[in-house]
Amino acid sequence: MRIALKWLFGIIFTFLLYIGLSLAYATVYDFQPQQSIRLDLSQKAPISVVPDSILSFTLWNLGYGGLGAESDFFYETGSLISGGHFVTSPKEYVEKNIKGSADFVTSIKSDFFLFQEVDFHSKRSYFNNQFDAIRKEIPDFAATFAPNFKVDRIPIPILEPWNVIGSVHSGLGSFLRYQPYESTRYQLPGEYDWPTRIYQLDRCASVHRIKTAWNKDLVVINVHNSAYDKGGSLKKQQMDWLKAFFIKEYEAGNYVVIGGDWNQCPPNFPFDSFMPGQAGKYGQINIEDDFLPSDWTWVYDPRVPTNRKIANPYIKGETFVTLIDFFLISPNVKVRKVKGLNQDFKFSDHQPVWMEVELVK
Repeated sequence: MRIALKWLFGIIFTFLLYIGLSLAYATVYDFQPQQSIRLDLSQKAPISVVPDSILSFTLWNLGYGGLGAESDFFYETGSLISGGHFVTSPKEYVEKNIKGSADFVTSIKSDFFLFQEVDFHSKRSYFNNQFDAIRKEIPDFAATFAPNFKVDRIPIPILEPWNVIGSVHSGLGSFLRYQPYESTRYQLPGEYDWPTRIYQLDRCASVHRIKTAWNKDLVVINVHNSAYDKGGSLKKQQMDWLKAFFIKEYEAGNYVVIGGDWNQCPPNFPFDSFMPGQAGKYGQINIEDDFLPSDWTWVYDPRVPTNRKIANPYIKGETFVTLIDFFLISPNVKVRKVKGLNQDFKFSDHQPVWMEVELVK
């Protein structure tokens, strides 16, 4: 009996030591970016001035290559054990998804690609560089990477140390047909309490300034707001900061185009529009109707969902879907077309949205 108790206490002590060391290490080496960081261009575009007023944009959360239609994710059901769900999708799924995202940029005409959850060097994607895979397919596009998720080791599921998420280096990948004269990563406000914050994304906006032929700047912004944010308090802080930034840029005479995964629905868009009454425990907040002056435009395709629940693999007509990925344009930008691109979530738990606009001279 005494030997059994010694073994039990030994196991408990070892586990608590493991947790303590994991927390200490992650706290000391927590990624804490400055408020603004000038982004390097890993690839340059040959054209530095926008010559035409008609432009096209595509946004897409790539789900780091690990959340295609075949995959689920344990974190939707808890963080202690995987419970039979994927912590990391099988390698063949990840490689299929990364190839799908790379092939995508050559299959559609777009002047700008704004991608979220792009893995750079992560265990969960088998250290495939998703950003480079895309960049190489469009060598005439400027390319920037804004990190928003850098953790040496994420130790969840907590009770499965041999099966943890591990190291993650991921962020916003922006690809532009026209060379920006300035690209900057801006840290968004708000953070979770410790210790959650040391394992969560450091949300940011990736801002690109491009000259036009008529002496105005086009400001293109890639954004990814907080998820798993009960009550939306973090989103509110981020949205207030973004609002001030957007309006200042517009009042300076610039064209402003924002695209990304907002992790909330557009104003007045019912979150269960595609599956009324089938949301179960799932809910989603809306951006307030009066968040911006009425001459600003939220641009989305209400016919095509952009996001699915990932507690289980995707089953069309059964898996709950909604719309949280869309564009915002300033009053001097007019939308001409918008189209949600239905892929049946083959390569990600999100779907792309394409938009064509006109810059009003």
